[in-house]
Amino acid sequence: MSSNKRMPKNYRSMARQYPQFMAALDALGEAAAIRSEGAVHSHTRRALAAGATPEEVQHAVIAATSTIGFPNVMAALSWVSDVTGATGR
Repeated sequence: MSSNKRMPKNYRSMARQYPQFMAALDALGEAAAIRSEGAVHSHTRRALAAGATPEEVQHAVIAATSTIGFPNVMAALSWVSDVTGATGR
């Protein structure tokens, strides 16, 4: 996110507590929100290489629903599936 001072207090607190998670969620949310299939593929591969499970990657995408909207999340989940082969539950 561009200006941390404009972010709600709870968001800033989460970012301090879980900086890696929030940075990854922000990056994935931005990639999915602009409907960048290649970027979501890349972030998925990097997350898996860092040790995340396919289910954890899916969960991170789903967590972005309120930020990027349901249609973008559904598109991003299909792109995650392209890389993981997982189709969700």
